[in-house]
Amino acid sequence: MTPVGTSVVLECVVNVSEGRDGDVVAAIARAGSDALLDVHSDPDHHRTVLTLAAPGPRLEEAVRAVARATVQHIDLGGHDGVHPRLGALDVVPFVPLGPDGSPSGNGTDLGPAIEARDRFAAWAGAELALPCFLYGPERTLPEVRRQAFGRLGPDTGPPRPHPSAGACAVGARPVLVAYNVWLRTADLAVARALASAIRGPAVRALGLAVGDATQVSCNLIDPMVVGPAAVYDAVSGLAEQAGTEVARAELVGLVPAAVVEAVASTRRSALDLGPEKTIEALLSRPGSS
Repeated sequence: MTPVGTSVVLECVVNVSEGRDGDVVAAIARAGSDALLDVHSDPDHHRTVLTLAAPGPRLEEAVRAVARATVQHIDLGGHDGVHPRLGALDVVPFVPLGPDGSPSGNGTDLGPAIEARDRFAAWAGAELALPCFLYGPERTLPEVRRQAFGRLGPDTGPPRPHPSAGACAVGARPVLVAYNVWLRTADLAVARALASAIRGPAVRALGLAVGDATQVSCNLIDPMVVGPAAVYDAVSGLAEQAGTEVARAELVGLVPAAVVEAVASTRRSALDLGPEKTIEALLSRPGSS
């Protein structure tokens, strides 16, 4: 076990089910204090992704503050975003980082992230009365979404959803990249077909209707194997075969510097990538962690 006081750098990419009310998003973001690196809101997904990173104890304190603010400010009862969700505080994944914020690699010890995950889930279940489902080595996040409150009961907290905040998936995982490819078609069947075609061990993908458009919404779970450029090119080629084209790309949150460096500099702008959007760059800012 890693002692609680050990200065292990952890990232937590908190996904909350609010992307339209700027005052609510700002209140939740303020709770992250100086551990907060980035905020990305999407009104169609009705979702905000907050990236936090700091040495372990500070990171855990900041995530708990964000969780309290989220449960206080968000009532899931009227939520109508297109993104799948379990609760107001929807996903809380803990990620181990190197001292400079770089990914620790495929062989990384997830132990500190698992310990932080388990501490947070125990706390949220007891203090916020929030049912928490664990994911990571034991099971995947898609499995939790499919099985929660059915085959799968909460690991901590009450056996039923919180009346306004629902439930929470709390994870431990390596770094991933959230990446959306927007299409010039409103045909959801096309977006879903393209998502199905690119889905694989390194890529999770959904075809979503977003306003008057569609997108292929991706989690690149091994971004050094299949990165943003490869996904963009695959979707672009399939879109052309389907009689449409890619409108734009969108990075959600931050990305490891190595993923950006693997892409030719001439392509980065079109792929919504750049050194200023890396975990390492934001973590090295004065006043950060």
